[in-house]
Amino acid sequence: MTQVIQPTPLAARKSSALTGRERVPGDKSISHRALILGALAVGETRISGLLEGEDVLNTAKAMQALGAKVVRTGEFAWSVRGVGVAGFAAPKQALDFGNSGTGCRLVMGAVAGCPIEATFDGDASLRGRPMRRIVDPLALMGARVLDSQDGGRLPMRLEGARDPLPIVYRTPVASAQIKSAVLLAGLAAPGVTTVIETEASRDHTELMLRHFGAQLVSENEGRHGRKISLTGQPELRGADVVVPADPSSAAFPIVAALIVPGSDIVLTDVMTNPLRTGLFTTLREMGASIEESEIRGDAGEPMAQFRIRASNLRGVEVPPERAPSMIDEYLVLAVAASFAEGTTIMRGLQELRVKESDRLEATAAMLRVNGVKVEIIGDDLVVEGTGHVPGGGLVATHMDHRIAMSALVMGLASDRPVTVDDTAFIATSFPDFIPMMRRLGAEFA
Repeated sequence: MTQVIQPTPLAARKSSALTGRERVPGDKSISHRALILGALAVGETRISGLLEGEDVLNTAKAMQALGAKVVRTGEFAWSVRGVGVAGFAAPKQALDFGNSGTGCRLVMGAVAGCPIEATFDGDASLRGRPMRRIVDPLALMGARVLDSQDGGRLPMRLEGARDPLPIVYRTPVASAQIKSAVLLAGLAAPGVTTVIETEASRDHTELMLRHFGAQLVSENEGRHGRKISLTGQPELRGADVVVPADPSSAAFPIVAALIVPGSDIVLTDVMTNPLRTGLFTTLREMGASIEESEIRGDAGEPMAQFRIRASNLRGVEVPPERAPSMIDEYLVLAVAASFAEGTTIMRGLQELRVKESDRLEATAAMLRVNGVKVEIIGDDLVVEGTGHVPGGGLVATHMDHRIAMSALVMGLASDRPVTVDDTAFIATSFPDFIPMMRRLGAEFA
C-alpha cells in the first residue's frame, strides 16, 4: 500500500528584532561539484562543510552507485575515493535525484563521457522539468537517449559515448547546468571542448576543475559572455575542498534581518563569488546595510563574514544581465521589494519558469495573496512596494523549497501571519532553516 505523506504547513508571524551569529549550510552548487569531481578523480577527496540536504545526499548516493567510494567521516565531513575520468560503472538501479535538477543534470554530463547506460529519475517535480537542453549538446558528443518521457523528461535512460567527441557549443541561455554538463562530458573527450556563453553563468565548475588539476582557459566573449576551453582526458587528482556557506541560503536570513525592525545579525563564511552576488548588489542599491569582513578563500571560491542590520529599503530596477548571478534569489528579493518604498522592476526572468515550479507565476501569487500589488509583464516582475505588507495569506509552495522559505520570511514582518501549505521540501537545500531562524528570534507557529 502506498504511503501518503501528509503536508506540514507552518505560519510565520511578526517577530521582534532578529539577533545572533550563524553559519548557513554549505553551498549546494559547490557540494554537488565536489562530490562529482571527487568521484572522477584518482585518489581521495576530503570535503568539509558539505551541505547535507536531500539534494546533495542524492548526488552522493549516485556517485556510490556509479562506483565511487563515498563515506561520511563526521558532521558535514565526507571522503570520496574516485574512479578516474570515464571510469564510472553502470549502476544496478535508476539514479534517483529526488528534487535536484542540478545534481541530475551535472551527473548526466559526467555519465555522457562514459561507455555505460544509466537511468535518471526524480520526484514528481523533477519529472516535470525539461532535460532536452542538457541532452542535446551531449548527443553532439556521442551520448544517446535510449528512452525518456514526452518532451525529453524523466525518467530517462542515457547511453554514454564510447568515444566522446570534443565540441564547440554555444549555450542557448545563460545556464551553469548546461555549461557544466558539457564540460564534465568533455573530460573524457580527446582534444579541446569549448563552451561559449553570451551571458556569463556561475563559474563554480571551472574553478573546481582547475582545483582538481584540469587544464582550462576562460576568457571574455563579447560584452557579458565567456568562452571556456577544456583540454580533455586529464588525470584529475583528489583534492581537499572547504565548502563555503551558500549565498542562496544566506539570502533568507539576510532579507529577514533587513525587513524586521531593529534586527542585527552576523553570518559567517558566506561565498562572495562575483557570479553569485547579484542579490547583495541589488539589496545595497535598495539601501540595505550589509557589511563584509574577514575575507578569505578556498578552492578558488572567496568567502566573507556578513553583518546585516534592519534598513529602510527603496524600489530599484534590476537589469536583465544580472539574472544569472542571482537567479535563485529573485523570490526572496520580491519579498524585500514588497517592504520597500516604491516600485521594483526585475527584468529578464525567463529562467524562473523552468525551475522546481514556474517560480515567476508562483512568486506573483505569493505576493498577491498577501496583499502586495504585483504584475508580470513578459519576463519582467514588477512589485509595488509600500513599506509594509498586509499578510494573512496561505501560500501554495508547489513542492518548491524557495517559495516556502521566502513566504515564511515575508511573514516575519507582515501585519498578519503568512502561512505556507507545506515545509517538507525545505529539507532539500536548507534542513536547518526553521531551527536556525528560531535561534535568531523568528516566530513560527
